[in-house]
Amino acid sequence: MLVSLFICPICQSPLQPAADTWRCDGSLHPKQTSHPFDVARQGYVNLLPVQQKKSKAPGDSQQSIAARQRFLSVGYYQPLRDLVCEKMAVLLSTHQPAMAKDNKSKVRWLDIGCGEGYYTQAMAQQGGIETLIAADISKPALVEVAKIAKAAHLLWYQQEKEDRTDVTVAKTAIYPLVTSAAHLPLRPHSLMGISSIFSPILPEAFAEVLQDKGYLVIAKPDVGHLMTLREALFDSVREHDSDKFLPTLAPYFKLIETHFVSAPLSLSTEPLADLLTMTPYAYRARVENRQALLASAKAEPFNTEAKFVVYILQKITDK
Repeated sequence: MLVSLFICPICQSPLQPAADTWRCDGSLHPKQTSHPFDVARQGYVNLLPVQQKKSKAPGDSQQSIAARQRFLSVGYYQPLRDLVCEKMAVLLSTHQPAMAKDNKSKVRWLDIGCGEGYYTQAMAQQGGIETLIAADISKPALVEVAKIAKAAHLLWYQQEKEDRTDVTVAKTAIYPLVTSAAHLPLRPHSLMGISSIFSPILPEAFAEVLQDKGYLVIAKPDVGHLMTLREALFDSVREHDSDKFLPTLAPYFKLIETHFVSAPLSLSTEPLADLLTMTPYAYRARVENRQALLASAKAEPFNTEAKFVVYILQKITDK
C-alpha cells in the first residue's frame, strides 16, 4: 500500500487509498478535519472539489469520448502510441540502475489528461511502471479508464490483493483519478515521469510533483497535422505551432529529444465523423462545411495525414 503518495485536494494532508473510501488524516487542516473520497463502483476516485471546477461538467463529454474510443480502436493513431511507449521504455530502462543505487525501486508515472485511456492502457501493458496514475478532469473519461483497467485486473486495489498472495505478480497498478492538472493531489517530488498527450502544459505544477531528473513526455500535433481535413472545413487554416510552449518549460526542464511520427488516414463516413466529433473541429467549423465533407466521404474515402511530434524533457535538478 502506498504511503503519502497522494495528498488531499482540499487541505493537502496525506491521503490514504482504500478499496471503498480514500481518507486524509486531516493533519494539515486547521480543525484537523478528515476528508473522505468514495471510490466509484467502476473504480475511479473523484478528487476534484467543487471549488476547482470551472463548469458543472468539465472536460470531454460522453459523446466526444465515445467517438474517440471508436476511432482509436481501429488503430489510426497507433503509430503515435507505439512511439510514446517505445520512448518511455527506454527512459525506464535507463532510470532503473540509478534508482537501485538510491534504494528507490518504485516507478510512479502520471498520465495527465489521459482521456478514455487509449495511451494509458498501453503504458500499463508494457510494464516497468509500478504505479500509473491516470488523471483527467472529465468524469465520463475516467469511468471508461476504470472499467477497462478493472476488466484487465489492473486497478490498484486488485493489485494489492494479488500482492498478498504467495505469488507476486509484477503488474502495473492503475489509479484512475478525476482531478485538475493545476491542483495535482500528489506529494511533491514523488513521480519519476509524466506523460501529457494533447493536454495542457503546466510547467510549475509538473515540476512540483516530479523528482529531480524526472521525465516529461509531451505529444502534440505537428506542422501539417490533418491539413487536408482542416482545409476542407475552414476558409483559412492556421498552422500548428507545436513547440510554442517550450520556452515556458525552460526554467524547470531541459529538452533532450524530439521525435516525429505520421500516419496516413483513409476515412469513410463513420470514422471521419468520429474524428470530427473528438476534435474542436466539431464546433469550430460551419455546419454546412462539415455536412459537405461527410457527404463526400460517402462516395470515396477522405484522405488526410496525422502528424505528431513527441518531446522528451528532463527536470533540472533542484538547487
